[in-house]
Amino acid sequence: MTIAWTAFAPWSALVGGLLIGLAAALYLLGNGRVAGIAGIVASPLRALFTGTSLRPERTRLLFIGGLLLAPWLWRLFAPLPAVTVDVGWPGLVVAGLFVGVGVRMGNGCTSGHGVCGLSRFSLRSLANVAAFMGAGFVTVAVLRHML
Repeated sequence: MTIAWTAFAPWSALVGGLLIGLAAALYLLGNGRVAGIAGIVASPLRALFTGTSLRPERTRLLFIGGLLLAPWLWRLFAPLPAVTVDVGWPGLVVAGLFVGVGVRMGNGCTSGHGVCGLSRFSLRSLANVAAFMGAGFVTVAVLRHML
């Protein structure tokens, strides 16, 4: 692997990271809850399928709306990056199922453990981040270099 140093632009990554950290901190301060996307998305879906009231889920629905609206706002200022997928639909479905099972087993997702948990010095989050990063490294090594 080579790095195109002439195309290296750390400022956008720095600004993006700062915005993610600020959003996570504001969500925690405003709601007293960690901004883990899996939990935020799962709760309104659970309420929708069980027929319970969505009223307490308003903040979560607004958060999800913001996630869906962000790419459309980005398109006002710059083109969206090109997306390339190297596997077909079956591979994406299997990967999605693995991610879903991992999120349930780890009691959270990368945003909950990686962004919010590590910033709170949670040992459980540290173990989860090490597990899902390790699994990702092994998956890439097997799929890219061994198969």
